[in-house]
Amino acid sequence: MPDLPNFHSATINAIVDHVGRATLPFHRAHQDDRHATAFWFNELVETVGDGEVVRQYLVTAGEPARAEIAEFTLRAALCSPQMSAQKLMMVDFAEGWTHLDGLGVAVMSTVGLHAHGERKGWSWTTDEVTDGITATEEDVDGLGEGPVAAYLLGHVTDEGTTDREQAVVVGEVVRDGSGVRWAGKLPQGCVGAPVFIGAGLGGQSFKLVCIGVALPGGDHHPIATFDRIRTALRALAPDVAAAPQTIGQKPPSGAPKRRWWRRSR
Repeated sequence: MPDLPNFHSATINAIVDHVGRATLPFHRAHQDDRHATAFWFNELVETVGDGEVVRQYLVTAGEPARAEIAEFTLRAALCSPQMSAQKLMMVDFAEGWTHLDGLGVAVMSTVGLHAHGERKGWSWTTDEVTDGITATEEDVDGLGEGPVAAYLLGHVTDEGTTDREQAVVVGEVVRDGSGVRWAGKLPQGCVGAPVFIGAGLGGQSFKLVCIGVALPGGDHHPIATFDRIRTALRALAPDVAAAPQTIGQKPPSGAPKRRWWRRSR
């Protein structure tokens, strides 16, 4: 591992600990292109007793979600009991996504994914990016005008391998008149991934904030920020939005999580 300052290391550890099992790599099947990352997101509807009523989605960039047939790569930590197959093929893939107008983001209800696991005799053991850590308008405004250290949790497509290993890509985001952007290029396969910052709270304290979703781009990838994503999700028609479900406190997983990262430049 490269040596990073304590703040960077603490932020990376917080990402891995809280959402390390939230991401899924996928690509267009049979053609080995449109490599991207999707992630699980819980939109909070209300709090009831000790549980929360949420709408659960997969979230990714809109462009790679237009593939008609796609293949997810599954990690052992995401399924219980562990599946023998490491791939999940989805036909009519493009039809399962709802594209959020003007944001470049697509969302899919996870109801079908849970139903698939039940039919096959297993269940998902994912983490989720929760509503509580996603960026508000105030968080976005707080970025200021200078570059801010940022961390993308995605699945890199390395030449000569199909492993799609998960990586925390270390870089910077900048906010300007056109919105928020990732400064520089991203490794292939990381479009659609969540982007995080560690927002300082004074002293040695900080809060983990998911700023948004990395979108396709050239030298600077746009980021669709979660304040706008949240507004768009709440405007979805009832027949399009994910069905509400009540969740309790998830028991901790006994599986150790890998802690590693790569720099984007």
